[in-house]
Amino acid sequence: MPDRELGEVADWVLRTGLIQDLEIGVGGYSPSPHCRPGELLGRPAAAASWRKPIDDAGLGISALNVSGNPLHPNPEIAARHDSELRQAIRLAAQLGVERIVAMSGCPGAGPADRSAPHFSGGGWLPDLERIADWQWRERVAPYWHEVSVFARSEHPRLLICFELHPGTFVFNFETFSRMRQLSSNLGVNLDPSHFFWQSMDPVVMVEALGDRIGHAHGKDTTLHARRLALNGVLDTRWPNPPDEMPWNFATVGRGHDKEWWRTFVRVLRDQGFKGTISIEYEDPFVPVEESVLESARLLSSVLAS
Repeated sequence: MPDRELGEVADWVLRTGLIQDLEIGVGGYSPSPHCRPGELLGRPAAAASWRKPIDDAGLGISALNVSGNPLHPNPEIAARHDSELRQAIRLAAQLGVERIVAMSGCPGAGPADRSAPHFSGGGWLPDLERIADWQWRERVAPYWHEVSVFARSEHPRLLICFELHPGTFVFNFETFSRMRQLSSNLGVNLDPSHFFWQSMDPVVMVEALGDRIGHAHGKDTTLHARRLALNGVLDTRWPNPPDEMPWNFATVGRGHDKEWWRTFVRVLRDQGFKGTISIEYEDPFVPVEESVLESARLLSSVLAS
């Protein structure tokens, strides 16, 4: 709801009677119309004034979202996203928020690449071989080791939760397994929608990731069998035109039924997850209020049972 003031969003959420927390975008790729960290850091009075509409509505803050690419081969983009990530970490410490939702980022293909990130998923061609190994060794591991140390010094209780998304280096279980060896304050924001379209099983992922899941997104995916048969999951046109795509992000329950979501929540709880399932709106066919309310009703029903 980027066109509404934070107070308007909080009032609308309160009226729904279904939602308890807000996830606030503060930088990176995340639009941040509701929070400008630079205006709040080190200014307790300004932070209290900013937070008042949230507190007045009786809401909590589940996470600050700063999903971006601090490893971008363009130094200007990398520097901006890195700065916004560090600001988000400091702001989380100031506000007492214990979760940051982020992305691992993706470097270029080599040390001289200054053009665009290079995601080498499934790269068996000779031109693509060993790029991911170089990226991990020279860019990803050193950067996130340093950031994890910085985060621990600023906010010892903070967990940085990576959204496992293709196009970023850390996108599946194997790539996160490398990341988790770097530090205990690097975890996962579990978004099942990204696994559906990759033919991965979100429930199996929950069981495998266990207590490294610090936050979750409630978002579904619709899969269109004939379109998948013709164009597969790597179709490069996404997200447009949505009515021709092999898959689309969807309102919770419109891609997978209530029974699936009941299983998902049960397995999350079995793994000890006590955090927030944050509804992420990206359905191209359903207006925002309708989508959020429909998702919240289904998830609330599942949680209650």
